[in-house]
Parts: sequence; C-alpha cells; structure tokens
Amino acid sequence: MTYLSKSPWILHYDATSCNGCDIEVLASLTPMYDVERFGIINTGNPKHADIFVITGSVNEQNREVVRNLYEQMPNPKVVVAVGICACSGGVFRECYNVAGGIDKIIPVDVYVPGCAARPESIIDGIVTALGILEGKRKAPQSGATEQQPVELQQGGGAQ
Repeated sequence: MTYLSKSPWILHYDATSCNGCDIEVLASLTPMYDVERFGIINTGNPKHADIFVITGSVNEQNREVVRNLYEQMPNPKVVVAVGICACSGGVFRECYNVAGGIDKIIPVDVYVPGCAARPESIIDGIVTALGILEGKRKAPQSGATEQQPVELQQGGGAQ
C-alpha cells in the first residue's frame, strides 16, 4: 500500500442489490475486519468521498442517481464495483429493467466479484483502489496515462 497524504473516504451506494454485498461491505467496517486501520472512513456525502463503492446492478431508476453521485465526487476519484451484479449484472443481467453492471454508466477502476463478495475481498479491492487513487493524484504532475481497471480473483488478489 502506498503512502497517502490524507485519509481516503468512501461513499457506499446500493444500486438494486439483494443486500448480500451490502452486509459484507458493512461487515468490513466492523472491528473484526476493520477497514479503518487503513485510515478509510465511510461518508454519506459524495463531495467528501474519494472512493465510490457500489453494489448491485444498474436499472433505469438508478442510472441517473449513480451518474449524479459520480459527478459530485471531486477528482481524483476511484470506483469499486462490489459483487457480480455490480461487475456484470449478475443473474439479473437478462432482466428487462437491468442495464447491466456499473461500467455501463460510469468508469470502474476495481472489480470485486463474488455473490456475495467476502469482506476480505472487499478490503483487498479498496486497498487496490488506494493505490490507483494515489496514482491518479500523481498523474497530473507526471503526465501519466489512464490506468486499466483491476479485476480481483474470487478469493482476493489482483489478476
């Protein structure tokens, strides 16, 4: 993990998930998994958030909400898609009202697959996002190009 100049704040949004991944995201904030040991704080305000953690697939009702939350976040920002529904639409991808995964609406930096994604995988995805965030913060100074999305394997670890 890289050194960060400030504690990253995450914004968690449930985009039509079954709450399985949401429970696991909240479990990662508990003392057992303790994502706060990395200095990460959960916020409800997109204007304070650095990392957008989103669960569930996108449909017509939340398409604009997801885009609006993303646009309110200050740059640089990182998006983490948690769960197979957020990654690809999951078992609901063929439904009439599902547009697909989050990447159909906004750019995604880290994919955390699983149904439901385990807290360890979520923490691994957020730590990966911290490295991407630091790279994006340094990119304007160094003139670096855009980074490719990272897909974590089922048990955690980048591919």
